[in-house]
Amino acid sequence: MACQVIADTTQPLLLASSSVYRRRLLEQLRIPFSFASPDVDESVLADESPTAYVSRLAIAKAHAMRSSYPAHWIIGSDQTCVLDGHIVGKSGSFDVAMTQLLQASGKAVVFYTGVCLLNARTGQQWQHVEPFTVHFRALAEEEIRHYLHLEQPYDCAGSFKVEGLGIQLFQSLQGRDSSSLIGLPLIALLDLMREAGLQPLLSAR
Repeated sequence: MACQVIADTTQPLLLASSSVYRRRLLEQLRIPFSFASPDVDESVLADESPTAYVSRLAIAKAHAMRSSYPAHWIIGSDQTCVLDGHIVGKSGSFDVAMTQLLQASGKAVVFYTGVCLLNARTGQQWQHVEPFTVHFRALAEEEIRHYLHLEQPYDCAGSFKVEGLGIQLFQSLQGRDSSSLIGLPLIALLDLMREAGLQPLLSAR
């Protein structure tokens, strides 16, 4: 009979991100962690698919912190969305967000969120890409303008906050884990942690 390998749960946990949204999600697990921001070029490579893009960046962000946190479990994550066959990132401004949401009106937008769990001590890594589809209802320009002025979601892929007023923009949501829309797919992360031999529920405080 094969024995289950239990990983060293005394290794501290690091979130390789400065995103307040990812921190809030990870806090839900009630596992102590620290966080730091990796310095990674997030440019899309030529002919790179959305899944390859977010997987590469999630892995790169985790590995970017390995030398500074050599005794940690490190979580890296990245997200993008695809609209009309094109990768769409954070808008960064009202005008770009307005354009993005006008284009998304009445359409399905697929989000891809990559997550990587790295054991900095051994170099072993586990990774996954979580898809999630948002079906937008037909949006009036006045509605979009009002929404953007109220919530200002310019630091979010797709230009909305599903955990906030952005829920009013949707007709339906389709996917396994809505936390992936906020930037960190918790169900997938927990799967990776258990696969790596960790016991996340027993680590909760």
